[in-house]
Amino acid sequence: MTYPRVQAKRLSDVIQQQLESMILEGSFKPGQKLPPERELAEKFGVSRPSLREAIQKLVARGLLHSRQGGGTYVSEKIGTSFSDPIYELLGQHGEFHYDLLEFRHALEGLSAYYAALRSTDADKQLLERRFKDLTDTYDAMDPELEAVADAAFHLAIAEAAHNVVLLHTMRGLFSLLERSIVDNLSSLFERDHSRSTLYDQHKALLDAILAGDPERAQQMSHEHLVYVEDGLLELSKRETRIQRALRRINTAL
Repeated sequence: MTYPRVQAKRLSDVIQQQLESMILEGSFKPGQKLPPERELAEKFGVSRPSLREAIQKLVARGLLHSRQGGGTYVSEKIGTSFSDPIYELLGQHGEFHYDLLEFRHALEGLSAYYAALRSTDADKQLLERRFKDLTDTYDAMDPELEAVADAAFHLAIAEAAHNVVLLHTMRGLFSLLERSIVDNLSSLFERDHSRSTLYDQHKALLDAILAGDPERAQQMSHEHLVYVEDGLLELSKRETRIQRALRRINTAL
């Protein structure tokens, strides 16, 4: 009887797989600079030539890129390549913003649910910081600034869910999510007490995750998005009534 030879993995392949896992799980984020080669080799307990070979393979695959004299970075294109054309189309067809809100119900509801179940102490600390960042923007009354902080808060929830598919889907939609939130906030701020309502909803969502209550976290996520959707529909109907009245006035003149 003959036996197949056991093929030992090259050390560079093992390092490559480890780096891939760290990129996939979000330990290394898109656009983030990797630690210096010497430091990374020490942390992995490997030689610098083996590490360098692994990095070169990831560069060839487009997961990393090097800057002359500036280190090695995770590709910013990871998880974002499908956002740009969708973003452009949504900008031209505003009615499809409701489709994005519908999708957010599923995506963010699951993220909140699993974040409540799986978030670590470090995740919870980050969530609290992101919530503070969000509330710190309120005084500026700037929808653009607030949208960035709002999207970062929701992305932190996805990170705390510890599901790489959810995380990278959220990351892929990040710029689209920011733009959608800007548009939503600009409209919602026309309603009385909208900012205080949004604050209460985000706080309730955060508290449910910190308390480890997945059902309530998911419910708070849904209630938040229902409020946004209802507000946009109300404003859309009001705008339609205004336009109809203007047409009647212009016709009568």
